[in-house]
Amino acid sequence: MVDMYGTPHSPALHVVERYRLVDYDEAKDALERNARENSYIPVTGATGVVEIDPNYRGKMLQLHFTVEDAGVFTRPWTATITYRPNIGPWTEVICAENLQWYSGKDSAVPEADKPDF
Repeated sequence: MVDMYGTPHSPALHVVERYRLVDYDEAKDALERNARENSYIPVTGATGVVEIDPNYRGKMLQLHFTVEDAGVFTRPWTATITYRPNIGPWTEVICAENLQWYSGKDSAVPEADKPDF
């Protein structure tokens, strides 16, 4: 699977990710749409529940990605995720080592010897 939702993939999978810092004005529409359309799931970090400052107006990290997999999908699809800072420090999370998100905790963890770029 590609993600925690069980999105299928084949050996033809190709994902392109683009990260950039954006100003609040550029992220505002996405943040408002997210608040309307998605539920907020509190995340618990090492110091307790991670709070988000709703009044933060500084830089935010934006991830735009495109998924291509002719073995599964009829056309490429894209999505954008905008991250704003938590109240307090951001903690490092290494997803491949966070087995709670994988279906079947005994499944192999993805590994890469080197980046593909």
